[in-house]
Amino acid sequence: MLTARQRLPALLTLCLALWAPFPAHAADRVPAPAPDRASSRNPVIFVHGYNADPGVWGALRGDLRAAGYADSELFSWGYDTHQSVNEVLAGRLGAYVDQVRRDTGAARVDVVAHSFGSLVSRWYVKFGGGTATVDHWVSLAGPNRGTSTAWACALWDQACRDMTPGSYVVKNLNGGDETPGAVKYATFWSPCDEVINPDDSVPLTGAANTPVGCLKHNDLLGDDATSAGVRAFLAS
Repeated sequence: MLTARQRLPALLTLCLALWAPFPAHAADRVPAPAPDRASSRNPVIFVHGYNADPGVWGALRGDLRAAGYADSELFSWGYDTHQSVNEVLAGRLGAYVDQVRRDTGAARVDVVAHSFGSLVSRWYVKFGGGTATVDHWVSLAGPNRGTSTAWACALWDQACRDMTPGSYVVKNLNGGDETPGAVKYATFWSPCDEVINPDDSVPLTGAANTPVGCLKHNDLLGDDATSAGVRAFLAS
């Protein structure tokens, strides 16, 4: 537990790191028209992180479009990041996944999550039936084993409590099989991540775990090498 003197600089670090790079875009909650299901690709659902919105995915969406994806195959789920992973958010994500599958005719989807979105989407996969509906799952800088930085806001924010090491969410996600089912799992992590502490909180047993070099927490969202790694994994 951080001391009172330590909490203020930690909170400033968390807020600045999570807010500063994000453009202000409205949430993209409604799936686009169904793509031609002759495509062998799964629809991709992006799940943003804490204090963010779907606008953070502009660079990766652009790279996937350049690789041949249609806009109708790319979806960004927007949600209130201050709510409970297990009691609220994972279920809402599950409903969104079902809506995308209905509207596109796809049997399964791929999920790409950043930061806090990794916990939300992992809970859906492990406990919400996602092993049957998710093909590829990707975590960019996810606090998969918790991050000590989250103690700075844990007193008043449920999402921060969920991200702390040893939280109910973290314990249950990492109890037993960390990568259950036939889902393909991948994580991308940086040794210079100022938000995820310790850095090795991101990798998971049973996943393809890739270090991306010395990048800050939000820089993974626009990094060319990370994007290439994500695209290659989704094509596997």
